[in-house]
Amino acid sequence: MVANASVFVEFEPQSRIEGEVQQMPADFPVTELWRVLAMQASGRRHDAEVTLFDSVGFALEDYSALRLVRDCALELGLGQEAGLIPSLRDPKDLFGELAAVPQAARKQAA
Repeated sequence: MVANASVFVEFEPQSRIEGEVQQMPADFPVTELWRVLAMQASGRRHDAEVTLFDSVGFALEDYSALRLVRDCALELGLGQEAGLIPSLRDPKDLFGELAAVPQAARKQAA
């Protein structure tokens, strides 16, 4: 997937060591996100273009990107809210919840 995507990163040197692009050749093209925001580089160029944001730990950018995605989804009426903390019968048995979902519902969700 990485090879077929236009890749945007926070800080290229760090991404080449820790990010998804570490597996790519040294000359694999990436664009630092700040360059797109400063209009020094293009972002997504067409609807069919696959883009990947290779985030490696700058929490402020992660948070900002998530807020943007959330705001766009709300504006377009897309998605649904999902809780981050599940309500489990037994919090120590994470896989037990899978058995609690009827088999028909699991097939329907797949």
